[in-house]
Amino acid sequence: MADIRSLEGLKAAVSAAAAAPAMPEPEAAPREPVRDSLGRAYATGKRKDAVARVWVKPGSGRVTVNGKDMSAYFARPVLQMILKQPFQIARVEGQFDVMATVAGGGLSGQAGAVKHGISKALQLYEPSLRAPLKAAGFLTRDSRVVERKKYGKRKARRSFQFSKR
Repeated sequence: MADIRSLEGLKAAVSAAAAAPAMPEPEAAPREPVRDSLGRAYATGKRKDAVARVWVKPGSGRVTVNGKDMSAYFARPVLQMILKQPFQIARVEGQFDVMATVAGGGLSGQAGAVKHGISKALQLYEPSLRAPLKAAGFLTRDSRVVERKKYGKRKARRSFQFSKR
């Protein structure tokens, strides 16, 4: 072992480390598609209090939520745009049919849950789509939830109005 307290010792240690054979980095096993017997990929998406069960299969681009068409269930254009984002990021618009059941929370949380579920199901169906979806942050569950109400407070943090007299 070279003495690295001197400059010559440090140079010798660096050259010895460079000459040593490098350990081969273990290659990650390629991801396999996960599909059921009907050729669908399943995933669960969550946002706030909403939980969505999502099935993705090749098709014409139809999105069904709780038995209704996407535009009938999510009437606001903003919510429909949220559901289309994973397909636009992955550049597969109109190539997959989606069947989702969603419960809990409000419409905004439900749209976020379906988006999360679609993203997870797409990357399970086609592992090559994982990189763009992960880079966009669609595979990460948004952990922000409503803060609980504390005793002695009017809301989570809001105090009752102060009265001097």
